[in-house]
Amino acid sequence: MTDLAAVDYFSDPVVAQDPYEYYEYLRSRGPVFTEPHHGVVAVTGYQEVMAAFKDTDAFSAVNAIGGPFPPLPFEPEGDDITEQIEAHRHEFPIFEHMVVMDPPQHERARSLLSKLLTPRRLKENEDYMWQLADHQLDEFIANGRCEFLGEYAKPFATLAITDLLGVPEEDRAEFRLALGAGKQPGSRVGALDGEPVGLNPLQYLDDKFSGYIAERRRQPRADVLGGMASATYPDGSVPELLEVVRPATFLFAAGQETVTKLLSAAVQTLGDRPEFQQRLRENPAEIPAFIEEALRIQSPTKIDFRLARKTTTLGGVPIKAGTVLMLCLGAANRDPRKFSDPDQFRIDRPNVREHIAFGRGIHTCAGAPLARVEGQITVRRLLDRMRDIAISEAAHGPAGNRIYRYEPTFLLRGLTELRIEFTTTG
Repeated sequence: MTDLAAVDYFSDPVVAQDPYEYYEYLRSRGPVFTEPHHGVVAVTGYQEVMAAFKDTDAFSAVNAIGGPFPPLPFEPEGDDITEQIEAHRHEFPIFEHMVVMDPPQHERARSLLSKLLTPRRLKENEDYMWQLADHQLDEFIANGRCEFLGEYAKPFATLAITDLLGVPEEDRAEFRLALGAGKQPGSRVGALDGEPVGLNPLQYLDDKFSGYIAERRRQPRADVLGGMASATYPDGSVPELLEVVRPATFLFAAGQETVTKLLSAAVQTLGDRPEFQQRLRENPAEIPAFIEEALRIQSPTKIDFRLARKTTTLGGVPIKAGTVLMLCLGAANRDPRKFSDPDQFRIDRPNVREHIAFGRGIHTCAGAPLARVEGQITVRRLLDRMRDIAISEAAHGPAGNRIYRYEPTFLLRGLTELRIEFTTTG
């Protein structure tokens, strides 16, 4: 029996594979509890996580990606460290990207993204995804089996967002290979929590999109990239080149990671719970709720971080300025105060869309509508074109005794592989 009080969440390989028992231990100590190894305040309660997301005055997103790593580049002084944060912001991981920005810089960056994610553009992208899903299935469906991440989820997620962002057709194969979504099953883009990889996806994307947008500023064209190139801030000022590029490239990198994890969790559920397959074929209107429940019960982002910029309280617990908060999305989405029978997968859960897998507040994931549509289209086309979708027992063991491997990161939750077998509908 593991001594959960002695577990270091950030380095324990068992907890990286299955964090839910540890989340329950934290919850038993209260919805806001200081873990003993790094002095990080773990927030597991749904209401408390929501409160922290929405209070941008007391909690900064400057450390959203790294949390306690690396340590703060300064020694917090006093009950309001806002000035210290701003003086040292450039020393935090990926400080140039919207995910770690605070108001008012965050609103300016997000405004550029809203020019791209228009209802018309999202609808055009959705139309493309229906074709893309079939094209991706065509690559392997005759085999009657596949490794779902490498053969479908990664290339589908990558190509869907290359289309959304207007990557020229002739460059899309390069993106697919460069971002680990080529013909190498099991390959991957590096996680955003510092795992060493051969390619920095954010740098690669920054370089590619900088080239596209610089070209369109020189020679304007009426395409998606041209719209990005001509985007202005709400006050009419013209952004620097990288200020346009970075919201799009982070959406690309983060979206590819999280969508791949969502799709594999949904298909894993279809394989482990085969009764859902026929139910969803007969009632396709339930597919959106199925996707929401997959997001709730297997949140692709396990945790998010905030830095207390002011001395305050959260859930009645005193929080000193300079404290690192670990917002446990995976735990909050299983808070029994919010979701009844929280560990059960229920398509008919009445409040399922209140999960916070995409965060809340000003940092709600900009790609959430895209991810939802990718999930719905994928499940619909798999069920249309496959029968008897089953988890490979040779790869994962028999029902009731499955062996699944998850990426060994503290930040994200996703399978390293998912092998399935199926028959085709002809």
